[in-house]
Amino acid sequence: MAHQLGIVGSGAIARGLARAAAEHHEVVVRARSERSAERVAEKVAGARVVTDLDELTGCDIVVEAIAEDAQVKCDIHRKLGELLPQDTIVATTTSSLSVAELAQASGRPDRFAALHVFNPVDKMKLVELSFPDEATADTKLELHRLCERLEKTAVEVPDAAGFVVNKLLFPYLFDAVRLLERNGIDPQSIDTCMKLGAGHPMGPLALLDFVGLDVAAAIGESIGAEVPDRVHELIAEGKLGRKAGEGFYGYG
Repeated sequence: MAHQLGIVGSGAIARGLARAAAEHHEVVVRARSERSAERVAEKVAGARVVTDLDELTGCDIVVEAIAEDAQVKCDIHRKLGELLPQDTIVATTTSSLSVAELAQASGRPDRFAALHVFNPVDKMKLVELSFPDEATADTKLELHRLCERLEKTAVEVPDAAGFVVNKLLFPYLFDAVRLLERNGIDPQSIDTCMKLGAGHPMGPLALLDFVGLDVAAAIGESIGAEVPDRVHELIAEGKLGRKAGEGFYGYG
């Protein structure tokens, strides 16, 4: 059992993961700045929040949950690989980047995994687990046990951009934007149709706002899905969705 879980990051996924883990682990969250650390401390009860990577050396598993940028992630995994004890398992929350590439950057592909949780972490039960070819049976077992302690359902998926959910989801979301562009129908009407007609808990345009249009565009590009012009236009205007106060909808 992992008694101490390290989390690198301070965004919504990192905070949600920390909250989900707090009941069964001593959680150490590494934020990049004092300001970010204060924000995490305010929103995550029971976690120890630090700004120094060295504070993670006592963790059994360390999960990286930072920006979906290959270079940034590879850089942090190189640092973690050099810093952490050799038996520490390292994971990434990526869904669109190469697990094999990140594993090689860590220097410990045998103790590496992708642990793709979904936002909001406290409500979404699925975890997509993906492993490099070198991952040991013990690494896989420990990650499955971690998911059980988080009260999540783990599904092992291939190391392919988007895994399963995003590979299928984002083309659908972008089709909704193209429908908006072609027919001039308003976002609320599209979302209402998909909620009431297809049983979706959230309509596609509201979901894009929730994910963040910049994040959605990055995922779309990584899985080879054509990103609609309207999404690029909103990003250029700084209308990134809920986090920016405006996207397809306004958030007062």
